[in-house]
Amino acid sequence: MKTIVLGGGVIGTTTAYYLAKLGHEVHLVDRQDGVAMETSFANGGVLHTSEAEPWSRPGMPSNIWKWLGQENAPMLLRYSALPGMWRWGLAFIRNCTLERYRRSTMINLRLSFYTLAAIEEIRQETGIEYDLMQKGTLKIYTRAEALEQNRIECESLRPHGMVFEVVDAKRCVAIEPALAPIEHTLVGGLFFAPDEHGDCHKFTTGLREYCERKLGVSCHFGTEVKALRKVGDRIDSIETSKGSMRADRYVAAMGSYTPLHLRPLGIRLDIYPAKGVTVTVPAAPWADGPKVPIIDDTRLFGLVRLGGRYRCAGSVEFTGYDTAPSPTRCQAIVDNVSSVFPEFARCYDPNTAQFWAGLRPMAPSGNPYLGPTPIRNLFVNAGHGHLGWTMSCGSSRIVANFAADRKPEIDTTGLTLDTRG
Repeated sequence: MKTIVLGGGVIGTTTAYYLAKLGHEVHLVDRQDGVAMETSFANGGVLHTSEAEPWSRPGMPSNIWKWLGQENAPMLLRYSALPGMWRWGLAFIRNCTLERYRRSTMINLRLSFYTLAAIEEIRQETGIEYDLMQKGTLKIYTRAEALEQNRIECESLRPHGMVFEVVDAKRCVAIEPALAPIEHTLVGGLFFAPDEHGDCHKFTTGLREYCERKLGVSCHFGTEVKALRKVGDRIDSIETSKGSMRADRYVAAMGSYTPLHLRPLGIRLDIYPAKGVTVTVPAAPWADGPKVPIIDDTRLFGLVRLGGRYRCAGSVEFTGYDTAPSPTRCQAIVDNVSSVFPEFARCYDPNTAQFWAGLRPMAPSGNPYLGPTPIRNLFVNAGHGHLGWTMSCGSSRIVANFAADRKPEIDTTGLTLDTRG
């Protein structure tokens, strides 16, 4: 069975891996010169069960409206984006009910834990090194009402697999000593021990090399997909910048660009690009800085150590397909981190810091699209939003099973096109 995977991010590459493991002849196609060069290149770094909640939650539409036009807002909707996202926006609002929010969260949580189990198996098989650390994630709070609200939300998910610990300020410092200088400002935190973190780009690059060397996957880089050609109820071929390619089956895993290629085939995926930015700096100047990933739930930023670097994340911008990192929004993240950790200034030099932006493929429900499409030999693996790294291996294992006519190992209700609400 020959299968072409369209897209070489962490989603496409893990899909290629699982298909090859199932005996497919796999061809991976990407327009870049290597894997993980776009959305997977410099993401936040955490595989977090702690952030399984979708952005479509009660109260979010009013917050977005309140933040409209504010350059330092955690979620910024550009006026220029409004005409092109009205349909998506209405679907987002419909998903902000408490019932849908909880349903979507449980779906993401199930998929996140499935990924943690799957990536452990990949590590054991491949020996890939990607700055892995298994220290959990610590969310810190300066407002008691915010801590209590999030504790209640997490408690509701405990029967569905959520593992967390409510900790006071002293315990926060015991988990991460770098918090000692601000202990007096903290009311407590939530600690999520199962979370892992690592460099997604390094992981994907290592997996691609393993797929080529051990599993016979053929990679076609610098190859832009122009169109998918349908004959009857099947894809007959794909047109690329380097000519036509044919296979028995196809998997569309092109992130935010997936709906653009599937729409001409009559398949509508509600996915909109949500631009996220990160700032990466060397960790060496701050030797006693945090080793445990910190998420500040008040200032809405994350600080993660990846090997010899610190990576800061904490914003999203709806501005179409623009991939240029906004200096103002990058600076806002730096300012938020510095307000909690003044020592971060030792690491940050605006002339050498790495500013990056990637387009997170956001579905209105916060749940990805996985599996079969109305076209018999076309499958989809897209729409993971801010949880692409977190749900990558689990999603790809599911899609590979579908493409190989096998039953997925976990419940896929709410993920496939035919079971979405």
